[in-house]
Amino acid sequence: MLDAGWGRELLLFLGTAGIVVPLFGKLRFGIIPGFLIAGVALGPDGLGHLAGEWPWLAWVTFPDPERVRPLAELGVVFLLFLIGLEFSFERLWAMRRYVVGVGALQVFGAMAVLIAAAIALGVDPAVALIAGLALCLSSTAIATQVLIDRRRFALPVGRLSIGVLLFQDLMVVPIVVVVEMLGGEGEGGAVVTLLRAFGLAVLAVAGILLVGRFLARPLLRAAAASRSRDLVVAIALFLAAGTAVLTASAGLSPALGAFLAGLLLAESEYRHQLEVDVEPFKGLLLGLFFMTVGMSIDVLTLLSEPLLYVAIVLGILLVKAVTAFAAARALRIETTVAVEAAFLLAGAGEFAFVVFTLARRHALLATDQTQFLLAVAALSMFAIPAMAAAGHRIAAHTRRHDDDTLHGPVAGELGALGGHVIIGGFGRVGRTVARLLEDSGIPYVALDLDSALCARERQAGRLVYYGDGSHRAILGKVGGERARAFVVTTDDPRASEQTVREIRAAWPSATVLARARDAAHARHLHSLGVDVAVPETLEGSLQLGAAVLRSTGLPEDAAHARVEQLRREETRKLSGDAGPVRPSAGRGR
Repeated sequence: MLDAGWGRELLLFLGTAGIVVPLFGKLRFGIIPGFLIAGVALGPDGLGHLAGEWPWLAWVTFPDPERVRPLAELGVVFLLFLIGLEFSFERLWAMRRYVVGVGALQVFGAMAVLIAAAIALGVDPAVALIAGLALCLSSTAIATQVLIDRRRFALPVGRLSIGVLLFQDLMVVPIVVVVEMLGGEGEGGAVVTLLRAFGLAVLAVAGILLVGRFLARPLLRAAAASRSRDLVVAIALFLAAGTAVLTASAGLSPALGAFLAGLLLAESEYRHQLEVDVEPFKGLLLGLFFMTVGMSIDVLTLLSEPLLYVAIVLGILLVKAVTAFAAARALRIETTVAVEAAFLLAGAGEFAFVVFTLARRHALLATDQTQFLLAVAALSMFAIPAMAAAGHRIAAHTRRHDDDTLHGPVAGELGALGGHVIIGGFGRVGRTVARLLEDSGIPYVALDLDSALCARERQAGRLVYYGDGSHRAILGKVGGERARAFVVTTDDPRASEQTVREIRAAWPSATVLARARDAAHARHLHSLGVDVAVPETLEGSLQLGAAVLRSTGLPEDAAHARVEQLRREETRKLSGDAGPVRPSAGRGR
């Protein structure tokens, strides 16, 4: 059973959550800042500092944040598990430029500048090295939650930020090894210690991927066969926590293990249900994590030297934002995406608490130095939501300027054009649709966020523009009010759904067709107002089936007729599940 202290702290947290969530949500201030402020107020250096004079305050404050920190870190584990469910190994491989390229440049660039700046300010080189190692990383929990809250997770800024954060998680091993070697724990030489740590980390990750491939899905299938939803959730939580423990034992970030567990289940049939079932655990525990960050801030110490703390924190934010932006631009990431990601990743991360505590244990930092650095890290994390908002505004301003530059000719090119089709996304599917339209003599305009692709297509004479189709203003610039139809071809479900919402809000009578990931996603798109949603899995299976029929000797016409019949039946089922298909007569222009 929980002792009385745990019971009181649990009740205090749940009560705080009941106040923070609706209050700050109504004020549109943001849930994360709300929990951070609550942590400052209810921590041992907030109202808890006054418990000696007013004993009753001990009942409404957290006297020891370390008691709840392990439980709070579970929130980060579940957050990364859910992020893993949103990805796949193919998508992760496609992000390798972000993970290895931008991530490495950002980490080593920020680390070098922070260490050099600290030494230039007269800080002892060993202390400067520890501070640089700890502060060069960013907060996975806060940055990711900000992306989700602002609905930016599925956009390019979300993919770039997640890629960089994943590389930072991989850097946990060498950073811990360096700190322990500074503390005299590296036996057998630095190279041997580093190789041993890397070997253990590689074995842990390989073990998770190998065992997970053959164990995770069979376990979930067995649980689902029992028709016990609770058992399915329990096994999913076991997998997330188990992989987190395994990677932590190997010296890696526990969050990385949870991400790998989610990645293994991302392509399973249980993905969507697990997202729904695990979400409440993640939300509550993340709130507790944000509160523990707030509890790390000593208000009295801050008030004694406010200008020093402000200057140091602003310097860290500036250094990390500039190095992150430079790293992204060095790999030719779009300016607006680089700006927004740089501001989001400017703060310190939760791993800084681990590094500073470890350094203090090895007597590498004095107590006052540790407290100072912990407060600086916590304050920079506190600033992340505000930094993200500022980055978004600056990026939006830059984007408007770019839109005027990139889309300025659109008015002239489309001025006499009407009844055209707007294609959102010019990847493989978008190009196929465009080719069919070209062959049929139907004009179209396409939008894509790959500027290099847009430049190539423009040189080839196609009306392909850089732009985010989920923004109504961009759709308006390419003649949305005069369009015959909209075709949403992006492979990102959230982005496609947001695009459909924007089209329906601006032009309720427009004809909208969309690419769906699967039948369930197609039904959801129908519920949002899509006229035709085509699951990519359906078309792939129909084409394969046609090839099978032809290979058995069935005449081409007969095979085609049977496939067409099945296509009509499946399409009717999809539309029927979302209600009757609305007639398209009178839509668009």
